[in-house]
Amino acid sequence: MTLELVVLGLFLFAGWFWVDSMRAREVALDAGRRACEAESVQFLDWTVAVASIRIARAADGRIRLRRIYNFEFSDTGNNRLKGSITLLGTSVLSVHLSPGERSHPHVAHLH
Repeated sequence: MTLELVVLGLFLFAGWFWVDSMRAREVALDAGRRACEAESVQFLDWTVAVASIRIARAADGRIRLRRIYNFEFSDTGNNRLKGSITLLGTSVLSVHLSPGERSHPHVAHLH
């Protein structure tokens, strides 16, 4: 009986993690799209990739997952530049767009 409860708990945790990850991914996609639109650059492939997942403490003291997503964008249409989005839970902490041919990198802190 104990083994069954442990296995059930693992399945429940895996289900929660999957749903939470899909929700965070959608937030990151929207943040990347909005940042690229604000900077008049093209958000490429309409995708983000997880670069890092860690446990972190939010300002309210609660434990959250801190995720960093990478994405690519283009400022000329002929190149691929790197960008990143940092989330704490489902809150966007920052969006970074590498400089490319623009004069300086843009970092938007959203907290």
